[in-house]
Amino acid sequence: MDKSNFKENTRYTITWRAPDGKLRPANIYVYKMFENAMIARMTDKSGFLYKIAYDDVTKIVMEKAVAQEDQYGIPSAVLDEKVWKDRTMMERYSSSPHMGK
Repeated sequence: MDKSNFKENTRYTITWRAPDGKLRPANIYVYKMFENAMIARMTDKSGFLYKIAYDDVTKIVMEKAVAQEDQYGIPSAVLDEKVWKDRTMMERYSSSPHMGK
């Protein structure tokens, strides 16, 4: 896969090569896209953001755009590429104002 297969503020069900080398299913919400990787939240795990290389995604099973009022908010400084240069995971809570949180 490459950058053109993904969009920001979109939910995906994917198959990806996890850090342990095994292919695993994942439900993700894409926050930010860089040239070689994206920052996404695993929606089936609580609070963790991951930097996922596009090459690690082997298959997109489902794609669903998120309405403006349901989009999760994270401060832009947390999504800055410099912050993620030497990092692959970060614990960060996020919510949607529309969800009352």
